[in-house]
Amino acid sequence: MSKKFRQKENKKERAKRLNLVVEQTRSQILEVTKTNGGHLSANLGVVETTVALHEVFDFSVDKLIFDVGHQCYAHKILSDRKDKFCTLRQKGGISGFPDAEESPFDAFSTGHAGTSLSASLGVCEARDRLGQDFYVIAVVGDGSLVNGLNLEALTSSINKPKKLIVILNDNGMSISKNRNGFYKMISKSTTQKGYVKSKRFAKKLFGKNFIGKILGGVRNLSKRLISGGNYFEKFGFKYVGVLDGNDVEQMTDILRRVKNVAKDKAVFVHVNTTKGKGLSVAEESAELYHGVGKDFSLGSGSMSKALGECLCAQIEKNDKILAVTAGMKQGTGLWQVEEKYPNNFIDVGIAEEFAVTFSAGMAKSGLKPVVAIYSTFMQRAYDQIMHDVCMQNLPVVFCLDRAGFVGEDGRTHQGLFDLSFLSHLPNLTILSPINEYDLKLALDYALSLNSPVAIRYAKEGARSEVELKEYSQDANLVVKEGTDVEVLAVGGRMLDLALEFAKASPRSVKVRAIRKVNSLDGDLQSLTAPMIITLEENAIKGGFGSLIRQFIKLPEGAKIVCLGAKDDFVKHGTVKEQFIDSDLTLENLLAITNI
Repeated sequence: MSKKFRQKENKKERAKRLNLVVEQTRSQILEVTKTNGGHLSANLGVVETTVALHEVFDFSVDKLIFDVGHQCYAHKILSDRKDKFCTLRQKGGISGFPDAEESPFDAFSTGHAGTSLSASLGVCEARDRLGQDFYVIAVVGDGSLVNGLNLEALTSSINKPKKLIVILNDNGMSISKNRNGFYKMISKSTTQKGYVKSKRFAKKLFGKNFIGKILGGVRNLSKRLISGGNYFEKFGFKYVGVLDGNDVEQMTDILRRVKNVAKDKAVFVHVNTTKGKGLSVAEESAELYHGVGKDFSLGSGSMSKALGECLCAQIEKNDKILAVTAGMKQGTGLWQVEEKYPNNFIDVGIAEEFAVTFSAGMAKSGLKPVVAIYSTFMQRAYDQIMHDVCMQNLPVVFCLDRAGFVGEDGRTHQGLFDLSFLSHLPNLTILSPINEYDLKLALDYALSLNSPVAIRYAKEGARSEVELKEYSQDANLVVKEGTDVEVLAVGGRMLDLALEFAKASPRSVKVRAIRKVNSLDGDLQSLTAPMIITLEENAIKGGFGSLIRQFIKLPEGAKIVCLGAKDDFVKHGTVKEQFIDSDLTLENLLAITNI
């Protein structure tokens, strides 16, 4: 709709139009997510706020940066991808996260928490130095404000640039429920029953007339006086809040005023939204419906479930074991620990670096922390793993869930680099269990050591039945004997592929399951086949295959082929499609071993 036409609208017509856009956008999100899967709760909650942003700003010029990126669905529909939205998360279709390569309306590619404020300040710095003129809006949601990177940006200077607007989408959640002290402080006055009831009562009694607006202003002023002033203003922002982020008319009105104020001073807008808005089951269980499969199916993965069960069994025997996660108890399976042993469960929120060094402190003082974080998020804590854990040789166990290809979540979430950035660290043992029972054996072994251990595994374990043994110094398994070709498979899904190849190949194939990835002594020093193939769900550069090439003396004349993720960031698609693109297929194995 043209700006000229909008100016002719009366208030009633505008309200009707905006609410219709909200309804249509939310319906499209529900329809496509039901078909394709995706991040549901967060996107349903931020629809009204996103519609209001698009009503007030021009994002062909202004810059909108989401933090975290999984709340961008409404923005994609409202910008240039409404007709393509049905391809969400499918190979060749649009990504489930902001992607600057996909559209100029995505100002910055984001998938992890904490990036928006730093990136926005950088964009503003460049804009001002280059003499450009546009607004920069950061939408910070799902507990991301307390990520260390955002706090560094928040406190970096008291002089924030003009035409910068930060919107805090405060829904009381990260992915799990927020427990962070900072969030409790800023949300306390808006979540107390008295505040909520008075807000609803005033709105119901006076609606949006003059008296209702005055009462709202008095309520907000009282809240700010009681809190002793607003801390965000100490960081260089004009503070506006707390607003109902699910009221599109109110948000549009206030954002117009905020836009005007931001010409002279950066503005911080605090809004409350309901995660899962518009779908009752998602509103009631926002954490469960954070990410869903087709037909809104739920499930964290068999390996995650197994970890929770194994940890509960371990804690029953040893009260010094603690389960630590960074805002993802459901996805990592640790909800079972919280349920059964709440005193042995710690959720630090979206703060992976803190989780690692916090665990190092506990390990140094006699406890046995087990830190469960997705592989992609553990990348953020590399320095802490190196300096605070490995350098001191502390018994912290890292459980890296979603290691390997992750399918539709795409390139920001692939767990394809952990072997590369961990395998060279002194004192660290890396284990790669085959299936759910093997994860138990790996955890038993890890907790028996007095040194750091990383256990990495995909969402699901191997389908193949394998006779397992307890972990020891030499934990690798010969699953099938052979003489012509030897396949070294890291992880359950690669072992399935190796066994499938051994069955189909006319050649004599030996299959070895690599359960202790960076232990290159023992039987790995006696490889005898004339052809060696390594299979891994990791980048080929710096992965297990690289270790074999560098440190293992192969038979004279032997050929080695290393297969894994190619030198690129793997885009969204099914895991099967990602295997095909990386040549991790039966057909390719048969081709490269063809006599």
